[in-house]
Amino acid sequence: MGHNPMVDTTASYRQSITARLASARQSLALLQSQLRAGVADPAYWVDRIDDLIELFELLGEERAANDQQRRLAAVYEVSRVLGTSLDLDEVLNQVMDAIIHLTGAERGFLMLFDTGAEPEIRVARNMEREALDDEASGISRSVINLVVETGEQVVTTNATRDPRFYDQPSVVAHHLRSILCVPLQARGSLIGVIYVDNRIRSGVFDEADLEMLTTFATQAAMAIENARLFTMTDEALSRRVEELQQLQEIDRQLNETLDFDRVMQLTLDWAVRVTGADNGAIGLFDVEERRTRVIAQHGPSPQAAIAMLSGADEPASGLIVPVRREGRTIGVIALDRESGQPFDDEARDFVTRMADHAAIAIENARLYEAVQEANRAKSEFVSVTTHELRVPLTSIKGYADILSVVGELNEEQRRFTETIKNNVTRMTMLMDDLSDISRIETGRMKLELKEGVRFADVLNPVLDTLQAQIDQLGHRLEVDVPPDLPPLTADPHRLTQVLTNLLSNACKYTPPGGAITVSARAHEGVLQVNVSDSGIGMTAEELDRLFTKFWRSERAEVRDQPGTGLGLAITRTLVEMHGGEMFVTSEKDVGSTFTFTLPLGE
Repeated sequence: MGHNPMVDTTASYRQSITARLASARQSLALLQSQLRAGVADPAYWVDRIDDLIELFELLGEERAANDQQRRLAAVYEVSRVLGTSLDLDEVLNQVMDAIIHLTGAERGFLMLFDTGAEPEIRVARNMEREALDDEASGISRSVINLVVETGEQVVTTNATRDPRFYDQPSVVAHHLRSILCVPLQARGSLIGVIYVDNRIRSGVFDEADLEMLTTFATQAAMAIENARLFTMTDEALSRRVEELQQLQEIDRQLNETLDFDRVMQLTLDWAVRVTGADNGAIGLFDVEERRTRVIAQHGPSPQAAIAMLSGADEPASGLIVPVRREGRTIGVIALDRESGQPFDDEARDFVTRMADHAAIAIENARLYEAVQEANRAKSEFVSVTTHELRVPLTSIKGYADILSVVGELNEEQRRFTETIKNNVTRMTMLMDDLSDISRIETGRMKLELKEGVRFADVLNPVLDTLQAQIDQLGHRLEVDVPPDLPPLTADPHRLTQVLTNLLSNACKYTPPGGAITVSARAHEGVLQVNVSDSGIGMTAEELDRLFTKFWRSERAEVRDQPGTGLGLAITRTLVEMHGGEMFVTSEKDVGSTFTFTLPLGE
């Protein structure tokens, strides 16, 4: 173990003091006996008294040193407790309890600069750690103001006799005596003050107490400032999280609809709700008319907000935020408060971020509305065109039919006539498909449902119609339809259209001599129908696009067959309108199976 000279020095010093105390006791006993005997030597005892005075001074210095050590130990101990929490209220209470413990004060007050020019009381406690109410909080503002103005510490043993404070109203009114007040400084700034007092006793505090409290105040100020910064950061983070949650909810609601008016109203309602505005309006720029059109408005009197959309200056109680999309301004959000209270930067920033989110939904809704309008125009065009084409086509077919009546036709003329009639038939089929698509897209397609429809009664006429085509291609047709199938509730005409499309495709896309199978089974409340063929089949990519309107495969086997690319899209829609579903399985050069279901009648 190493030798510590400091320990030896301290031990020797204590031994010396002990020896001198023993010698002093002996000297005093001798003086006592000599005085009683009347034989005391004055000169000798003058020297002994000087020794005693020196000894008392040493003892006083040792006691002061011990007191200082105890104070520093106490400061260290309470400072160690600080920093164990970042909760501001808890830190303030820890600081206040430590101050009263260190100083032995009757009351303690911790004041911070929050919003005003003067520090506000954040914690007020007594020596029993009880919170003080307003009546018990009479303090000397003169002392506090002096500390705030000078940044210096203040200690007074009796304020009622201190020339600096004795005539101050607070000192007189509250009979203040012992007061100790030090500044709280953190990072070079005054953040508050610590004030302790004793209204009953004078001389409670001295310069040593002031030094100790000043030392502790440095540690306390850093702990308070750290807790305050953490609280501010935590609150800012909480506000940011709440804002993100609100923006997420806004996005969810905006993305639920492509209804333009609904999107605009949702955007405005959220802006009003979050900012606490009374009135609001949204306007979009009309490039053609060179003006801002009011699209949505909110509140009992939105005229002020609407006026801002027209270019009026933003009033103190108003807020104007542009709605931008891809670098261009497409509109404006204007908000107004009837109370006249201005909007803060936080409200402006939130509405700006919300406008950025809403701009996408607004643009999408506007584009969707334009697409819908284009679809309506297209459907109207198709409807008018097909109606107008039917008359000349009927006339062409009629004249082609009567050519053979007005005179004998040679072989070439008959071939030309058949070509005309075949192409008229193809045109009629195309117009029928276009008419059906138009009705589907505009919601005008209606089913004429009938109860008790027998599947075989619909299937057999379709097979009869296609039999000549099947025989011509040499296909083998197999029909597996039990005679006792439950009846359907269906539209016989549209069901005939479904079966005709599926069986016609099976014939067209199956090489000569192939196999076609039609089967039907009832189970779990539905009728399942399968139409299978051993035809050219489809690839996975072709299956993905199979029901796309106007789409046809680029393969030569498909392009060689007549078709519009609408039949299967119409077929699936008709099945779904009956409450059923359609599925397809296929393999290239092997064949395809189209399956659809229909609900059975009760």
